[in-house]
Amino acid sequence: MEERQLKLIWDFRGSAAKETAKHHEIHLKEYIDIEGLTIKITGYQELNEMHSIAYIVVTDTEMKKVRDALKPHRGQLYEEK
Repeated sequence: MEERQLKLIWDFRGSAAKETAKHHEIHLKEYIDIEGLTIKITGYQELNEMHSIAYIVVTDTEMKKVRDALKPHRGQLYEEK
């Protein structure tokens, strides 16, 4: 059975939210390389001009380790588009 994929999300708000989320994604990519995570999916998204997110996708097995180390604001099941 294939593991679920979880999307861990950081919310950024304010006029610099998009740039902050974009920069945070760089650090998420570095973390993937350092820790050798299974999935290499990250991203950022501007929800509106005052709210952007950065995210990383992890497996169920990796979730607790990443959550405890990086302290995301929230999470949800990841669904590929």
